[in-house]
Amino acid sequence: MAEEDYQNMAETIRIREFSVNGIVYVTTLLDAKIYHKKELAQLYKERWIIELDFRSIKTNMGMEMLRCKSAEMVKKEIAIHFLSYNLIRANIARSAIVNKKIPRQISFMTAVQLFNEIKIQLTLQTGKLLKHIIISALDAMTSIGIGKQKRKNQPRAIKRRPKAYPLLKKPRAEACEAIN
Repeated sequence: MAEEDYQNMAETIRIREFSVNGIVYVTTLLDAKIYHKKELAQLYKERWIIELDFRSIKTNMGMEMLRCKSAEMVKKEIAIHFLSYNLIRANIARSAIVNKKIPRQISFMTAVQLFNEIKIQLTLQTGKLLKHIIISALDAMTSIGIGKQKRKNQPRAIKRRPKAYPLLKKPRAEACEAIN
């Protein structure tokens, strides 16, 4: 935040705290007649789903680290990730309709892994065989719901630790010249 913006901020902020089903929410929307607490709680839940979707795009689809160097190519890389994400979500929705499920009950990661496994088959087959592969894939997507994995809980930790080298903070060519 710029110093000028900071100086223009109010000294105090009024907040409203309320509880719905034992969960405490805090908001700056003060008028309870206009902003009903159950509606606000629903908005918070929907926002949380959006946050989970962003996490899925970044972690499950390998977008944590962008590889392109120019701004134009970074935009294209992000667009391809969003396109892939939307294609997977569309197939999840299609699978949910075919199998009479709710799309949010189908695991995004299961769908990604499934398509990674069958992508070659999808490009090589045609006709009835392709249709059979697609129908089988849609059925397989709904076979394991969210939270129904068969493996034991695992610790959320990184096994391999980073090397004790400093971060490269300038172009590699400059760093190479500096040591030679």
